[in-house]
Amino acid sequence: MFTPDPHSYARPSEIQVRHLALALEVDFATRTLRGQATWQLTNHTGATELWLDARTLHIESVRLDGPTGEQTKFALGANDPILGSSLCITVRPDTTVVVIQYQTSPEAAALQWLQPEQTAGREQPFLFTQSQAILARTWIPCQDSPGIRFTYEARVRVPAHLLALMSAENPQQLSPTGEYTFRMEQPIPSYLMALAVGNVEFTPLSTRTGIYAEPTTLPSATHEFVDLEKMVGAAEDLYGPYRWDRYDLLVLPPSFPFGGMENPRLTFVTPTILAGDRSLTSLVAHELAHSWSGNLVTNATWNDFWLNEGFTVYFERRIMERLYGRPYADMLQVLGHTDLLHTVEELGSTSADTHLHLNLAGRDPDEGLTEIAYEKGDYLLLTLEHLVGRAKLDTFIKEYFARFSFQSMDTDSFVAYLRRQLLDDEPGLEEQLSLEAWVNGPGVPAVAPPVSSERFEAVEAALQSWQAGTSATALPTTTWSSHEWVHFLQGLPKTLAGTQLAELDAAFGFTNSGNAEILSAWFPLALRADYQPADQAVEHFLTTVGRRKFLVPIYKALLTQPNGKARAQQIYTRARPNYHSVATSTLDTMVGQSA
Repeated sequence: MFTPDPHSYARPSEIQVRHLALALEVDFATRTLRGQATWQLTNHTGATELWLDARTLHIESVRLDGPTGEQTKFALGANDPILGSSLCITVRPDTTVVVIQYQTSPEAAALQWLQPEQTAGREQPFLFTQSQAILARTWIPCQDSPGIRFTYEARVRVPAHLLALMSAENPQQLSPTGEYTFRMEQPIPSYLMALAVGNVEFTPLSTRTGIYAEPTTLPSATHEFVDLEKMVGAAEDLYGPYRWDRYDLLVLPPSFPFGGMENPRLTFVTPTILAGDRSLTSLVAHELAHSWSGNLVTNATWNDFWLNEGFTVYFERRIMERLYGRPYADMLQVLGHTDLLHTVEELGSTSADTHLHLNLAGRDPDEGLTEIAYEKGDYLLLTLEHLVGRAKLDTFIKEYFARFSFQSMDTDSFVAYLRRQLLDDEPGLEEQLSLEAWVNGPGVPAVAPPVSSERFEAVEAALQSWQAGTSATALPTTTWSSHEWVHFLQGLPKTLAGTQLAELDAAFGFTNSGNAEILSAWFPLALRADYQPADQAVEHFLTTVGRRKFLVPIYKALLTQPNGKARAQQIYTRARPNYHSVATSTLDTMVGQSA
């Protein structure tokens, strides 16, 4: 059974892909991938048409039964700006293999081609992919729906001085020929297909964990993620065995548009979490948690995205609590709750986009990538924990991951399962939870328990003390983590004068901080106050960092200032080549400028 997916042309109930053999050559000069995708098929109905997704792909030929088999007809449908084109291939009822010879476009949205000066080392080019949500179709003709899984193998040829990595079994050193082979034996959805090519080296952290990064970044990354094996162990203690063999991290160049991407066996992470004090590693806990919620049990469609992210945020904070204590996890919960309330306010308290179960048909599924899926989903589970107790909820979640491993789940099926396994045991529990209001209602239901943090209470006391006249240098901040500093900055009035910002900057060095989370909270305050000492740092940040989470609020603050639009466009013109299409698709409209 397949849940109908409004974001895919595939017809898996007729013919379903089940294994991919990929052969690609990476050409940095033309910014293209060229090769073939060999799909093994299961024909459920005797159908004579295989439907795949494609976008900006040049299909050269399609053969049946193998690379030397007969050529067959294929047709690309009309191009949709969001979905791309359908690729309809004529097959026989007994066809089990199709071989598609193709080439990507230099504009393929999933592929980020970086010049050497755009990397940390500034000596070699770099390529990385970002397939989520529906961008795998821009580099592989595939059934690009999260509800369809397949195994894969790959052979990739790259320049001999560069290392190739995928979401699969990976090499740990250069191949002298520049040819690499990969295998992923666990079935995955297309959005977890990943490729990276660059001047990358590897350092092991344990027998099953390690770090890939550019040589200049590797020492700091190795220091930052020293607790990686402990994280994996903590996750297994909570919700069952890790099912993907190795868990490695690849630290990407700064243009990566997200904090992380949970590609199986090889999480992609942004260098913006290299704070030096390991205070931003909750992001790694988040991506690790996806090895269960998302990679193991996957949202059937992007309307069900909260099933990936809500569970993952809850799981992430449980890992952090296990490693660093409840007060630390409470800070993360309060920060997330603040983000949730801000998102509800921004979208509108009655907006259907604040439902957990979304209707994204006809829209880019990236529009569902808001704090609703993440934080409202987490808050539902936190409320359930409050009602049934942690032990009972843990048993439910562990069994859920085990029962539906390597399968997809839609919202209606999950709700039915939740009722059968948990809610129906206690009369009145579903009404106490207000389940329907969470899933299909706007905003945050009133039954949600309050969240608090004792460490943040100390931050709020310091904030009040400063506002009452205490010197910034006299505040008790020496033991604060990144989270406490962000909470402090978020608690400041939005209309502080430049002189007040100057005092804080002199005391704490915000403008020259190397911590991206602190900078992203500081820069909007500086822009609103026309605090000119921060201007150069703002421009440097916007032209060197590509993480969308940080870019959007800074550009928004810039656009509200007198002459802000002209300045934003000037910066954006220089910065845009460093941004991934995931970021430019948002910022082009916001800034009012495109390539």
